[in-house]
Amino acid sequence: MKIKNDAKLLRIFIGENDKLGPVNLYEKIVVEARKAELAGATVIRGIMGFGGNSVIHSSKFLTLSEDLPLVIEIVDEEDRIKKFIPVVEKIFEKANCGGLITLEKAEIIIYTAVKK
Repeated sequence: MKIKNDAKLLRIFIGENDKLGPVNLYEKIVVEARKAELAGATVIRGIMGFGGNSVIHSSKFLTLSEDLPLVIEIVDEEDRIKKFIPVVEKIFEKANCGGLITLEKAEIIIYTAVKK
């Protein structure tokens, strides 16, 4: 897949315990991104954070949280990312969970796959 230099970075902030039925929300979003044939997705686990409810979640030893913050990052061309945003919104609605979606400009320097 070729991506132009100018692209968009979609960031989706959710909690580790957010689920859609029995499926983890981050897994559902990544699978849907793959179905949409986006360039790639990465899930990053945070060590501390808070969201709309202002509850602090932390990985500190004495206050081990089971609901750490997660960020899903997806980079692709703007039109492909914008088509995917409504998919994420529907997932949020079905899961009845909170979250944050941001979009920013990204410049692709190198994007390669392993040659088989």
